[in-house]
Amino acid sequence: MDRRLVLLLLASCSRGVAAGADPTPLPPVVVTATRDPQPAFDVPASIDSVAVGDAGTPGINPSEYLAGVPGLLARDRQNYAQDEQLSIRGFGARSTFGVRGVRLYADGIPATMPDGQGQTSHFSLDSADRIEVLRGPFSALYGNSSGGVIQIFTAEGTAPSELRAGLDGGYWGTWRIGLGARGSDGMLGYNVDLSHFYTDNYRGHGRAERTNGNARLDVRFDDERKLTLLANTLNQPNADDPLGLTRSQFDSDPRQPQPVAVQVGAIYEQAFAGDQNLRVLGYYGQRDIEQFQAIPLSVQAKPTSPGGVIDLDGDYAGGDARWSWHGALAQRPFDLSIGLSFDEQNTHRLGYNNFSGNTLGVPGDLRRDEQDDVYNFDQYLQATWDVAEHWLLSAGARHNDVHFQVDDNYITATNGDDSGRVEYSATTPVAGVMFRAGAAWHLYAAYGDGFETPTFNELGYRPDGSSGINYHLIPARSRNGEIGSKLRYGDGAEFDVAVFQAQTRHELAVATSSGGRTTYQNIDRARRRGVEAGLTQPLGHGWRIEAGYTWLEATFRSAFLTCPEATPCTTPDTPVAAGARIPGVPQSDLHAAARYGAATGWNATIEAEAAAKTPVNDLNTQFAPGYGVLNAGVGYALDRGNAHISTFLRLDNAFDHRYVGSVIVNESNGRYYEPAPGRTLFAGVTITWKR
Repeated sequence: MDRRLVLLLLASCSRGVAAGADPTPLPPVVVTATRDPQPAFDVPASIDSVAVGDAGTPGINPSEYLAGVPGLLARDRQNYAQDEQLSIRGFGARSTFGVRGVRLYADGIPATMPDGQGQTSHFSLDSADRIEVLRGPFSALYGNSSGGVIQIFTAEGTAPSELRAGLDGGYWGTWRIGLGARGSDGMLGYNVDLSHFYTDNYRGHGRAERTNGNARLDVRFDDERKLTLLANTLNQPNADDPLGLTRSQFDSDPRQPQPVAVQVGAIYEQAFAGDQNLRVLGYYGQRDIEQFQAIPLSVQAKPTSPGGVIDLDGDYAGGDARWSWHGALAQRPFDLSIGLSFDEQNTHRLGYNNFSGNTLGVPGDLRRDEQDDVYNFDQYLQATWDVAEHWLLSAGARHNDVHFQVDDNYITATNGDDSGRVEYSATTPVAGVMFRAGAAWHLYAAYGDGFETPTFNELGYRPDGSSGINYHLIPARSRNGEIGSKLRYGDGAEFDVAVFQAQTRHELAVATSSGGRTTYQNIDRARRRGVEAGLTQPLGHGWRIEAGYTWLEATFRSAFLTCPEATPCTTPDTPVAAGARIPGVPQSDLHAAARYGAATGWNATIEAEAAAKTPVNDLNTQFAPGYGVLNAGVGYALDRGNAHISTFLRLDNAFDHRYVGSVIVNESNGRYYEPAPGRTLFAGVTITWKR
């Protein structure tokens, strides 16, 4: 029998446990869709709030918590030099490093730069309260590159005060230690966390090490005034890049073979008479990155090559000011928010040869020296009107202005001036309606426009090889629609389903790849449509099941020319037919789990994950095979005096199945495949002392 079918049967059989009288959980409250606290059930959008805490996982990557969110593909690349791979409804799947096409935030501070490129490596999971995931049209209210929004929130300090220490370890030389303190004393609340992570990694040349720090301080002057101070630091002195594998390498041996960032921010909230509120956010960050790339010496020798060492040094800053009013219109509840947002990124980019003389792996001659600056100034508004007993209307718009400027300081007889500037702007309206069919059943529909500019990496070079940034690239524009149903029944049971479609004009795709330079082009039309469903079902006696399923058809709707795989070319000459699948997107994926346990005593988890085959290039000539894996865990928690002790033992990929965990889309050397680890065991203990 097919192993994937066995896993699905195991997940399904867990429903047969007898029901009991578990306590009813409080409904999750979200802010990402509406910017004001609202129950997720009452929002006309697809949004999930995922609690972060003792979940029987090491807590290294956000994907550990996000795997069950429908519509979201969260993949641990086992490559800490390139960060997590996240995509929402097919947006962002083409990113070869970091996260693009999806907006990232930490406590309201952008983790996505103004050009649309972001990262999750500085997300502090130990101190987090929840992660919110917004899909669909309302994501556009967050500006450029918002095919979806993922936002992590640090927990507020509450009484009684507590100290927390945790230690996790497992296969492949992986371990993590964390220390934290949180509490509240009078007008002050605090949450401070520090963690260190190290791994030799499942794959050769994949060693990584990083230290994360996060702090939140809340000062409540009175019931109407609050100041929140935030600080975050990431030190990643080593993150080796094991690169992707060709299909033959993956079949034969899937195991073959550092940034520093500091960010601070402040949020001031002031309530006024007449149900008005002012919220002002400001932030500043600095990052340094030195990365050694595995680029052949013959490629680096070409006059236009930027070398094999990337050295970035820059800062970023911004702010957001929002006024809100909670009142009535025609004697019905009405909420209005109006805001301004400014973000700026300044980066000094250097490139060097990855050799000096006969010595490899050291910075050599200078090959690139440029200043990259980008900023956006946006205005937005959003309104919600409880227009009738059973009807709620929500609408908004955002005007986006994004400005890029490149100043090239490395100009030679064989390497021309790549300086230039370009500006993009767009207005993205959205609207939604919710019908309350009953106290436990809500139906909704939403429609809106989306906007995604090229990033600096995509603007950097022209397909014809001439000097200067690629002025011919224009932003991708999307029209997004969805209809959905939200059902709440029994004691904490939930069932959500949504049908969605996004039509995109000017989709960004690879044009050429040669001499260490990749250029990009716009594709006339693309389409993403599908169905997503999420289920939470308490079964009694401490058991519950959770499931998230996505069916997604992501295709190019117009033909275009590209370069063939593993063949450097300067002119696209191979046709991609209309109807070809957008790479990096499986047509279906499923995450199902049966969980048992409470705050103390024994707990257990059985998880099944399955995904269909995934195209890895525009030509659809190669696919990562579909897979199904089983994970399981057990733990025990107890209270001893003022201490709460929580332990876990987790087994991932229990059947030691060989599969591709993530892919590098359109990798120019045909190394598309990033293998997932085989059978892996983790164990950990966390002790929390309460005062």
